[in-house]
Amino acid sequence: MSRAVCPGSFDPVTLGHLDVIGRAVELVDAVVVAVGSNISKNALFTPDERVAMLQESCAEWPSVTVTLFSGLLVDFCVAHDVDVIVKGLRSGADFDYELAMAQMNKRLTGVDTAFLPTAPHLSFVSSSLVREVASLGGDVAPFVTDAVLPRIADRLADRTAP
Repeated sequence: MSRAVCPGSFDPVTLGHLDVIGRAVELVDAVVVAVGSNISKNALFTPDERVAMLQESCAEWPSVTVTLFSGLLVDFCVAHDVDVIVKGLRSGADFDYELAMAQMNKRLTGVDTAFLPTAPHLSFVSSSLVREVASLGGDVAPFVTDAVLPRIADRLADRTAP
C-alpha cells in the first residue's frame, strides 16, 4: 500500500491545503495529514484545534488520517511507513525553499518528495495571509471552508475581547 504525508502547520487549514490533500488522495492509497505541533507565537489555533478542523475538512476522504507530529518529518515518515512527502507549491519561491528540504529528506532516509502545483485560483492563498486579512476585518470566506470560517471569527473575537 502506498502512503503519502502532507505536512504543515495548517493554521488555519485553507482551501489550498485541501486542494493538495485531495489531489494526493488520487495518487496514493492512503494520505496522512501531519500537523506540526511546534507552536509559534503567532499561532491562531492550538495543534489539537488544527487537527480537529482538518479531520472535519477531510471527512469526505476515507483514506485520509490526521495526526500531530514533532521533530524531523523524515523520522515521522519512517515510523509511519510513509513512501512520499507531498508538498503544494504556489510559486517559484516555494520551489526554491522546498527543494533543499526535499533533497535533505531524500539524503537522510530515502523518502522522496512530490511537488504539486496549487490550483491557479488558490495560488496566492496561505494560512498567514488568511490570518492577517481576517485580523484586519477582511472577508476570508473564499479561502476556507464554511466550518473553519466561524472558528477564525470566534478566535479573533476572543483575542480582542477586553
